[in-house]
Amino acid sequence: MRFLTLLLALLLLAPALSAQTPDWLAREVATDYAELEAFYKHLHQHPELSFYEYQTAARLATELRKLGFEVTEKVGGTGVVGVLRNGEGPVVLVRTDMDALPVEEATGLPYASTVRTRDEAGNEVGVMHACGHDIHMTVWLGAARALARHRDRWSGTLVFIGQPAEERGGGAKAMLADGLYERFPYPDYGLALHVSSNLPAGTLGYCPGYAMANVDMVDITVHGRGGHGAYPHTTIDPVVLSARIIMALQTIVSREISPIDPAVLTVGAIHGGTKGNVIPDDVHLQLTLRSYKEEVRQALIDKIKRICRGEAISAGLPEDLMPEIELRPEHTPALYNDPELTQRVVSVFRNTFGDERVVPLEPEMVGEDFARYGLTEPRVPIFMFRLGAADPELVEAAARGEAVLPSLHSARFAPVPEPAIKTGVTAMTEAILHLLESKK
Repeated sequence: MRFLTLLLALLLLAPALSAQTPDWLAREVATDYAELEAFYKHLHQHPELSFYEYQTAARLATELRKLGFEVTEKVGGTGVVGVLRNGEGPVVLVRTDMDALPVEEATGLPYASTVRTRDEAGNEVGVMHACGHDIHMTVWLGAARALARHRDRWSGTLVFIGQPAEERGGGAKAMLADGLYERFPYPDYGLALHVSSNLPAGTLGYCPGYAMANVDMVDITVHGRGGHGAYPHTTIDPVVLSARIIMALQTIVSREISPIDPAVLTVGAIHGGTKGNVIPDDVHLQLTLRSYKEEVRQALIDKIKRICRGEAISAGLPEDLMPEIELRPEHTPALYNDPELTQRVVSVFRNTFGDERVVPLEPEMVGEDFARYGLTEPRVPIFMFRLGAADPELVEAAARGEAVLPSLHSARFAPVPEPAIKTGVTAMTEAILHLLESKK
């Protein structure tokens, strides 16, 4: 609470703390802001689900073409790639994600989304940018505009990409599989940002090294031998077996993974049976696994298989009824912020905004497929930073225990456009300029 109070007080000194922002960039951001805010509100009102970002992608492509980028569409589905060459120098990739979530908005904003559509299962759902991707795209465009209009200040190549389906963990994989690093300039660095729902708008956060987790989704089908609830001795009850498996799975993290290696195993869904007096033949479990190290990830998977099989054997199931374990393809690898790149960019942030507005953050166990851009060979150093987007007054009230901050993916999550967008555009532009060859 003391830290948040101090941080909020210092935000009132924002003009002084921003004194080292280059004059030309400050003017650019101020002049461009009205258009960027209108762009943001348009995106917020017209969200699209993962791999269906057709209108969003078209709009991003149009905006990049206006700035002189060479634009390629439909990369990895709806992905957009814009390339701007400006002499010799490094290649910097800048990613934004484009997709929204199947969430019905409840913010009450005048520009709230009222979009409804059908998901891939045929269910009618509301659609909302509940994870801030509309802010991400707006900052991305603002940085592209500033750099395209001031080519006299840098030398090198920009690769600005609009990525589909971050929320499903498949967009980065699809773009890379479609030749992102073969068809376009291979980056020397990769940058991205993500809004934070608990940092005040106008602040930045960073975490060197592991910042976000491996995320795996696992489906388990537990077989049994169904029958009448009055004759349990003639059955092998998959509900009871599933309960035993669920309890045994809890010992993996607590007793089989080193305490200094973060890991989370969550059984989030269990479905089985249709009636209280009928023992079913099958029960279906859904799990998520989270870790940082690849060896820990693999250990979680292997131990789940062992426990499921062992419990099934102890219940007397024959070989042909062993549990079926399936990893979904939407695996998200751990996000590793290159420490050297992180330090370089954070130094720029501190010079631009002041130490008080640039805060270190703890690693998180959420997933982010931006990680994939740093896992190819040769390795590309990548860095994703956090952009504060919460109402400072609400953050202060939450610190006093008088309010609850809506989290990302909440129907009530409402970023504060200003100063979040201005801060984001300034930070991203300064970071890119630092990595490119400067023209004196």
